Amino acid sequence: MGFSEPSSTLPWVENEGYQYDIWTDDDERTLAMTYGAVDNADAWVPSRVSVLLDADGTLLLEYMDDVSVGVHPDEVLSDCQLLFGS
Repeated sequence: MGFSEPSSTLPWVENEGYQYDIWTDDDERTLAMTYGAVDNADAWVPSRVSVLLDADGTLLLEYMDDVSVGVHPDEVLSDCQLLFGS
């Protein structure tokens, strides 16, 4: 899967019922470059990367290796509960 337009991602996010922000990138791959999902702005396919930020935007955790759709949401939820309470 490559980069997706926000208009195509939003219905999926709403359908999944996520209670946190899901970011999509701009044409310059700014997020992907910042968080290490690609090595250059010409990349067609990003690596799967998740980051947990606090309310001030400080990076608390990043997931870069072996981010599996099947188990990753539960892992992030568990980490959020440890960091922020239930």
